[in-house]
Amino acid sequence: MDTPQLLIDNPSLYINRELSWIRFNRHVLDEALDSSHPLLERVKFLAIYANNMDEFFMIRVSGLQRQLAKGVLKAPPDGMTPAQQLDAIRHMLDPELKAQDDCWHTALLPKLAEAGIHLHKYDTLTGPQKEAMHRFFIDEVFPVLTPLAFDSSHPFPFISNLSLNLAIIVRDQNNKEFFARVKVPTNLFSRLIRLPEPDGSTRNDDTIVRFVYLEEIIAAHLNTLFPGLETVASFPFRITRDADLEIEVDEASDLLTTVEEIMEQRARGKPVRIEVDSCMREGICHMLEQKLGISASMLYPVGHPVGMADLMQMMSLDRPDLKDSPFLPSLPPDLADDRDIFAAIRRHDILLYQPYDSFSPVVNFIRQAAHDPDVLAIKITLYRVGSNSPIVNALMEARENGKAVAALIELKARFDEENNIGWARALEREGVHVVYGVVGLKVHAKLCMVVRREKDGIRRYMHLGTGNYNATTSRIYTDFGLLTCDREIGEDVANLFNFLTGYARIEQYRKLLVAPVTLRRIILEKIEREVARQKEHGDGYLIFKMNALVDPVCIAALYTASQAGVKIDLQVRGICCLRPGIPGFSETIRVTAIVGRFLEHARIYYFRNGGDEEVFLGSADLMPRNLDRRVEILFPVQDLPTRKAIISLILPAQLGDNVKSRLMQADGTYVRITPAPDEQPMNAQTWLVENRGIWYDTRS
Repeated sequence: MDTPQLLIDNPSLYINRELSWIRFNRHVLDEALDSSHPLLERVKFLAIYANNMDEFFMIRVSGLQRQLAKGVLKAPPDGMTPAQQLDAIRHMLDPELKAQDDCWHTALLPKLAEAGIHLHKYDTLTGPQKEAMHRFFIDEVFPVLTPLAFDSSHPFPFISNLSLNLAIIVRDQNNKEFFARVKVPTNLFSRLIRLPEPDGSTRNDDTIVRFVYLEEIIAAHLNTLFPGLETVASFPFRITRDADLEIEVDEASDLLTTVEEIMEQRARGKPVRIEVDSCMREGICHMLEQKLGISASMLYPVGHPVGMADLMQMMSLDRPDLKDSPFLPSLPPDLADDRDIFAAIRRHDILLYQPYDSFSPVVNFIRQAAHDPDVLAIKITLYRVGSNSPIVNALMEARENGKAVAALIELKARFDEENNIGWARALEREGVHVVYGVVGLKVHAKLCMVVRREKDGIRRYMHLGTGNYNATTSRIYTDFGLLTCDREIGEDVANLFNFLTGYARIEQYRKLLVAPVTLRRIILEKIEREVARQKEHGDGYLIFKMNALVDPVCIAALYTASQAGVKIDLQVRGICCLRPGIPGFSETIRVTAIVGRFLEHARIYYFRNGGDEEVFLGSADLMPRNLDRRVEILFPVQDLPTRKAIISLILPAQLGDNVKSRLMQADGTYVRITPAPDEQPMNAQTWLVENRGIWYDTRS
């Protein structure tokens, strides 16, 4: 599509992606503040907010700091330089972190206490409780602690990424003060240590639980670590390091070994943030800044506790009354009672929508293939697999049964490298053909192909998805999967695997949209087709649901479509760099975002096309990295009842949400959508839980 360069080069039409991400993460914090959620679910959202912030600093902020250090002047489409972005990030985060602290201390801690979950300060413990914690410290914690002094004969200790530490001031008999550091071993012990009852007795259930922070136990026993010295003060702190370490694939003779080495380097990347207890002495803050080589702007005073991501440990409590009500995912009628999955797929395509649908058909698809004597081969891409993967176990079973099995495991899946390396080695030991990726590209496409010999010849069966082959995340991420044996899609998938595992270069596909080859071009052509339809008939309509919208060329194309009058609904869960509602540019564009019980992860691209409606699902967001530097696919939903279910049931539910949906404003801020006085509340995720499986009814 020939998008006007004026639109691409106009910074006022774009929102900075980093600031947009901060607003998305604020939606997560808002869920922690939302009293309609069960209490422990609110704690979970607070922990997710903190974990998201850790990754933001490790990847995005570190990247900006590297650009600043290298003198990079090239600005993103919004025109902000790296220095301006870092200043804006700090300006936005100061009140956000205050809100996080207030959420914990004002909104959640009192409610937890009312529910029987108590977090105690060490100095408030009873004698029997202190005695129990003393025994725990002496018997278990003390042997693994290593106090590290800092003076003329002791160099400043290395402090690893995201480790929790105590900065300690001790004083000798001559009244001279020294600095020391103790690492809190949260890798060996839970951050929240369970206490006995005030009288020293124990409980066998979680109706009433009492915790104390591990670092407070250590702080109370510093005299044991520094005998003969007086402990003056101790303060928790935490360092975030640059974890965005690029892998030079062209120079790596052994990619697997190279990734392992990179993982070791990640813990030693340059510091990008220090979180310190807000009560920490100013002198210690200055000393940390000096020794770690950071500026004062990289130091963040925060409330207690430092490192709120660890609060996720509370979700292990057996308190169903404080968690979301569980539900039984639905199962397509064609797959009930252990029916032949291949016969079901031959009858018609099967749509799965997790977590409302069970993930078990995906596992069974591969497991049946592993044991079916007519199956010859299985090929799959694996991005984020998870631990104890039933998918990988089924692939191993297939190899044991003599099937040809090929697995492309993306070793460069950030923060999942260790899992993926382990599975790659395990699969190789079983004789699976393991491929680690494609030079210069990250493989993000989600697809599996089963090759089966049948009476009328060889037939290919495919599972194509928007999410990972991960049984754990399938219960909390919303994702589509399509089971099909369409011949042309099968040929496309076979060609794509030949590209991934060999040297084939395919420039054109029959039905799949494949990045970086055809995806952007075809999306732009379809947007342009909608513009032409709007000019001739006035009925142009686009609905895009995705995780992020960043690509300036695609954004400019959407602006052009809006200027022509095309109605555009965008549902962007995370980053959105497009500005909706700008007179003359985006008046017909509406942008919403849903953050709720489940992580909205599915991508849907809908084109009205004059009534001959098209729907594409897949793994790709409209971001430069997805369109240019990753192998991605979008696949068409061809089966009419399945397409009807998405268009008439699922999309209206998503777009009609007035409970968990936010409406984006032209300045990048959001307002919460609420029901009108004469309107019923509509929580899309709740509706989909209550009506799960309704999309099968469109076939009757």
